[in-house]
Amino acid sequence: MSDLNPNQYALGLHTTSLQLGLSLINFARETRSETWDIDRELSTYLHQYLMKFIHPQTWQDLTFIAVAKGPGSFTSSRIGVVTARTLAQQLNIPLFGISTLAAWVWFNQDHYPPNSLIPVQMKASRGQLYVAIYQKMNQGQTLSPILADTVMNPETWVQTLKDYNIDSEVLVSPPALGNTVTSLLDLAYYDWQQGKRPHWSEVIPFYGMSVIS
Repeated sequence: MSDLNPNQYALGLHTTSLQLGLSLINFARETRSETWDIDRELSTYLHQYLMKFIHPQTWQDLTFIAVAKGPGSFTSSRIGVVTARTLAQQLNIPLFGISTLAAWVWFNQDHYPPNSLIPVQMKASRGQLYVAIYQKMNQGQTLSPILADTVMNPETWVQTLKDYNIDSEVLVSPPALGNTVTSLLDLAYYDWQQGKRPHWSEVIPFYGMSVIS
């Protein structure tokens, strides 16, 4: 396992919904998070908020970055991923792209025992749904995608749940998800501990079909 020391930090960036979420943690003694309801003004204020938020740490204190890659707003997802890729490239550090749906599941994971199958959905456009099924793995330390993020119509989703013998209530994503930015870091940190070091170029947005342009 690889662990961060107290002088190493990880940055979380969540832009896929109406709410910007930023989090900075060293997984030892210090963590801080903030959210802003900035809706369509993300491109105007993101860099300003980032510069203020990172202080008193510097960019050189970052060891890796985790970013929400979607699904969600087409434009906001793109802005977040491009910003994270640029930072990771310039700093020459790993970039973890985390599913918005996985982060929402992890944010609620205390309600589920280990090995649970957790269905999750988010509203998409034209009556469709973003859906996925995750399983809580490794004594509840991480998630494994049983059904990777995809787009379905509601009828197909209902049948899919039956096919997986899932009768538990579906976890429905709310419009504002910036507060799940800490979940991005939790999931990314588990992968970091397993020795994964994804290159920034590997992270691309999951667009699917967006309800917000």
